[in-house]
Amino acid sequence: MDGKRVATLTLDDGRSIELPIMSGTIGPDVIDIHELSKLGVFTYDPAFFSTASCTSEITYIDGDAGLLYYRGYPIEQLAKHSDFLEVCYLLLNGELPDAAQKAEFGAKVASHTMVHDQMARFFTGFRRDAHPMAVMVGVVGALSAFYHDSLDITNPQHREISALRLLAKVPTIAAMAHKYHTGFPFMYPKNKFSYVENFMYMMFATPAEDYVPNPVLVRALERIFILHADHEQNASTSTVRLAGSSGANPFACIASGIAALWGPAHGGANEAALKMLEEIGDVSRVKDYVQGVKDKKYRLMGFGHRVYKNMDTRASVMRETCHEVLQELGLANDRLFKLAMELEQIALSDPYFIERKLYPNVDFYSGIVLRALGIPTNMFTVIFAVGRTIGWISQWNEMIADKGQKIGRPRQLYLGAKRRDYPVREPR
Repeated sequence: MDGKRVATLTLDDGRSIELPIMSGTIGPDVIDIHELSKLGVFTYDPAFFSTASCTSEITYIDGDAGLLYYRGYPIEQLAKHSDFLEVCYLLLNGELPDAAQKAEFGAKVASHTMVHDQMARFFTGFRRDAHPMAVMVGVVGALSAFYHDSLDITNPQHREISALRLLAKVPTIAAMAHKYHTGFPFMYPKNKFSYVENFMYMMFATPAEDYVPNPVLVRALERIFILHADHEQNASTSTVRLAGSSGANPFACIASGIAALWGPAHGGANEAALKMLEEIGDVSRVKDYVQGVKDKKYRLMGFGHRVYKNMDTRASVMRETCHEVLQELGLANDRLFKLAMELEQIALSDPYFIERKLYPNVDFYSGIVLRALGIPTNMFTVIFAVGRTIGWISQWNEMIADKGQKIGRPRQLYLGAKRRDYPVREPR
């Protein structure tokens, strides 16, 4: 292999093949199995636990060390020093913007925050009690019916304007879904506000009163968006990439990501954690609940993570934000927050949880923060989708620009019936 590193696979019939070993910038090496089909065999890897589905330069995770980098920048630094639109620019373009680039990018996003007036009529086609995520899937997918002037995915300018439209319009649609569900009138965007201020205005303002953003609460939601902006090749991002590999338009691809995020194992974790705290009910019941977890009677929601086998660095940021928000709102003695702190203290000191690496994750704290901000639980996953939209767009754009990109087509291990002939029966 001309000095290249290889892994040699030998089958039990004596046939063998040399497979190249590839190295990333950081992280574990990867064995390239492209040529494996020459032996007439394929790999079996349920849920792709050990399979890299693509190359990417956007996000890096080291679950054992608890690291998350966006374009090389540690997430905790971005959450502390950056704002959400700056992070969006970074994810899309690979570098942080200078002052002029940031101002120009913000102005471009602001120019697209309105949605076509006919789209407002879509909402009346949904029941008032429809889940906001159902509305999001339908309305975001329908954007392609209104903005079909930029659907040539081979054209970089079309991809850029579609990215800006999605980034700008998804928060507007999300706020409209909330207003429709609650029966309040839509609040159209005001571009005098920042990106996050504008979203909170559309969510919480009414025509009857002036709306003044609270900077502490705005910063809290800003951090939530930053922490959720991207997370490598998770289920929804992989869905966006797979849909995009077929050449589907970007609006349809992002709608597919929203649909995948809707699953309770993915985007619904913070809602599940909050529901668990409500079920515990009081600090006095925490020890009994913890014992019930050990006895397999209950599930501990908001602890542990499929990727992180150490403390989720996002959880540390969210914990600090939780304190700030509850202090600002005079809720430092909030029943659920006190309950959560007691549960956290026990879990971090109990050998049962330490041995199993069941550390608090970002969802454990974010549900408490969202609840304090006045966001209803049925909107929690929608908030996740608003923050994750930029990650989906960046991943989709990277894939489309990759000249080696092909339509996704996983293989399978077939366990069904072998060939059999249809039984011809004599006519009665």
